Amino acid sequence: MFLDEMLWLYAWYWVSDIEKVKRGSMALKKKAVTGMKDILPREMAVRQRVLSTIRKVYGRFGFTEIETPIVEHLSNLLSKQGGDNEKLIFKVEKRGEKLKEALEKGDFENLSDSGLRYDLTLPLSRFYAENQGSLPSPFKALQIGPVFRADRPQKGRFREFWQCDIDIFGDASYLSEIDLLLAMGTVLQEIGFGEKYPFYIVLNDRAILKAMQSYAGFPEEDFSEISIVLDKEDKIGREGVREELLSLSYTKEQISRYEDCLYLVKGDKEDILKLQEKLGAHLDEEVGKNLYRIMKMVEESGKGAIPLRFDPTLVRGMGYYTGPIFEVRSTLFSGSIGGGGRYDKMVGKFIGVDTPAVGFSIGFERIIGILLEGEENTHSEGKIAYLVEKKVSEEKLSACLSEVMERRARGETVLLTQMNKNKKFQKEKLSSEGYNEFVEIYGD
Repeated sequence: MFLDEMLWLYAWYWVSDIEKVKRGSMALKKKAVTGMKDILPREMAVRQRVLSTIRKVYGRFGFTEIETPIVEHLSNLLSKQGGDNEKLIFKVEKRGEKLKEALEKGDFENLSDSGLRYDLTLPLSRFYAENQGSLPSPFKALQIGPVFRADRPQKGRFREFWQCDIDIFGDASYLSEIDLLLAMGTVLQEIGFGEKYPFYIVLNDRAILKAMQSYAGFPEEDFSEISIVLDKEDKIGREGVREELLSLSYTKEQISRYEDCLYLVKGDKEDILKLQEKLGAHLDEEVGKNLYRIMKMVEESGKGAIPLRFDPTLVRGMGYYTGPIFEVRSTLFSGSIGGGGRYDKMVGKFIGVDTPAVGFSIGFERIIGILLEGEENTHSEGKIAYLVEKKVSEEKLSACLSEVMERRARGETVLLTQMNKNKKFQKEKLSSEGYNEFVEIYGD
């Protein structure tokens, strides 16, 4: 009886809405779903230009583009790898007999068996686990596509947004981190960041976070809880972090020892070695040396054009990071505009054998937002518009079409459209879209 009532309610609401639309009593909604957005031509032009640059630059670094489905197994999405993002999953309801069976049992916790991906890293790890026999080693992957999080929408944050990820599988050396940082820095420079859009990349290592907490005397089992608090420093300040740690019953002595470590750090790579000396046996010597080498070699090979800073408070929210972590920041945007790190244990959760892996993700939507706010004219090439009056003869129209096709064949961008009554307004709108040459075709 319960199942029949549930199915009847589903059917009633669905049929009721359909009938309202048919009768015209319920207007279709023209606004995009909350947290999603329509993309107008001006923004689309910027997006396509940036995507083209990303593909070209990453291609020069040897990354190969792949693609994964936007729908992922729910068990994978809920595997405690995604941090708070696991609370923001768009779940996909079961279908057919599976849904009927779950409803029949009253098992509302298991009405879904899949969901929309909240990032590209977990699906990529599944992809690599499934296809590694057909892939080179190391494998350098480029993945671009939409991800979904049921977050509260705000400026620069949507429920659907694009990510552009590069990842390297099968290389445990710090050469992978160096290559990722150089690739990321080069992309940012070539899409227009630098003097006009200042950026810098912040680095840390999860092992340094743990060593500092151990040195301070914080319980090892509280690492995740303490890291969440420490990650708030850029929002609530050091004093706010201190107050929150005190409220969680940690002692003033523990907090003071932790802060002593921070006072050593100004952001330079040399600070890594100073901190390593202070932490002593709490930190594996190779961890600090490797992070120092990464920063040194990127600064040298990037000729100082890729700004780097060491920040021992950097946490990164994902639970899958195991080593160096990094984040891209800009003075024009609060929060990060990209980030990543090493995650050597994720592939092992699929195949039982750990595989070295490290990746970097661009906050694509945030970068587009910065570019749109800063660019007065997003069109780098001139475009031509042919405006044709209604009364043009077939002979004249045919000649016009031939001329337009010849120009298109030469690689020019040519719009052919009917001339509006308000020609001045029409040309103003076309000019805002990058059309700077107009050819007007009139009837006899």
